Amino acid sequence: MCRLFGFRSVIQSQVHESLVRADNALELQSNKHPDGWGVAYFVGGAPHIIKSEKTAVDDAIFKKISGIVSSQTVLAHIRNATLGQVNILNTHPFQFGNWVFAHNGNIKGFADKKEEIMSRILPHLRRFILGNTDSEVVFYFILSHLSGKVNLYDKDCNIDVLAESVKESVQALIKIIGPYSEIDDAGNTETYLTFILTNGQTMLAHHGGKNLFYSTYKNRCGDRDTCPSFAPECEAPTETGYVNHLIFSSEPLSGDNIWHPLSPGEIIGVDNDMKLRRY
Repeated sequence: MCRLFGFRSVIQSQVHESLVRADNALELQSNKHPDGWGVAYFVGGAPHIIKSEKTAVDDAIFKKISGIVSSQTVLAHIRNATLGQVNILNTHPFQFGNWVFAHNGNIKGFADKKEEIMSRILPHLRRFILGNTDSEVVFYFILSHLSGKVNLYDKDCNIDVLAESVKESVQALIKIIGPYSEIDDAGNTETYLTFILTNGQTMLAHHGGKNLFYSTYKNRCGDRDTCPSFAPECEAPTETGYVNHLIFSSEPLSGDNIWHPLSPGEIIGVDNDMKLRRY
């Protein structure tokens, strides 16, 4: 399967450590997930996406991008293809307007269920599906539900509304495809719906069977004496509900961050004020 990394912070931050230098950074994990990579980062509220069908560890562009990206919001993905050819169109993250999505999973028997899923996607959104992965279809399936609650082109999105829409989308999808496996290593042909979704301000993740971990604080922040945004919640669980950063990763990354697992069916995210929410 694939590997995910999501980052949301109150300050512009570099992610080179997480993508390249950590013991189990995405670059190293790409040895087992060789079918392309993508990095989305937001500048001035707009997503910039760099993708390649090459293996990240062998791609100088991945190292370059990972070294220069500094943003408050980053979403990265390395692919181990289960459905769809190895090409740019099938490489995550997928984008519509400000919305960016990356999926670690699979829909079992997708070919037999694709037509029914596609019929539930709004026609004006369906035409933007360019590849042939189940992941891209899931993205637009969720957007179709969300568009009934919010204007997809608005930069702000209430996280409670977004989480409710994601829950409804997953339940509607399950009615078509059946339940997802809650066993991480049940096999690449099983159904999994683990994903991260963001519009640059709001970010959330859904645990749909494949493992996902999150972190909001460190044992000790190396920048505690110089960072203007340093706060108690940088080195301890938040007591106010607000955090200075939220990181998602398919595996805990080496370093000072304290990692916690999501549970199957759990949704965790932050709104544009960096208030941590769990659903």
